[in-house]
Amino acid sequence: MGKRADRAKELFFEGYNCSQAVVGAFIDLFDMDEKTAMRFSEGLGGGMGRMRLTCGAVSAMALLAGLKMSSGAGGDLKGRGELYAVIRQMAEEFKEKNGSVICADLLGAALPKDNSAQPEERTAEYYKRRPCADKIYECALIVEKYLCDGE
Repeated sequence: MGKRADRAKELFFEGYNCSQAVVGAFIDLFDMDEKTAMRFSEGLGGGMGRMRLTCGAVSAMALLAGLKMSSGAGGDLKGRGELYAVIRQMAEEFKEKNGSVICADLLGAALPKDNSAQPEERTAEYYKRRPCADKIYECALIVEKYLCDGE
């Protein structure tokens, strides 16, 4: 375990946001091309559109759980309940380690002062003051544990 978590962290340092980094580390397991995966997960970065709500890496765990477990059927309440249970377990494991699943809480003192939708430029200082890479790594480890069947 950990190879995909390492890859998720690398993707973040390549400029992908937190959600994209986690999704990108696993997308080869699903019937989706990388470009589509990065496009559909991008909006969850910054706590969904930089609103600092649910951490994008945590949201990515839910996306990946859906890809792994969902039947895609509208009336599959049993399957949906099983999916929701796994998502809750993954989020709770993250929350136990970090105290929250909320982006603003996780950023703490590193929270940008502006309330703009514009992402910050990625600089050495940006990476230095943020906990994001470690949170991405943790989420990817959780995904490996719950969704990768010992891969």
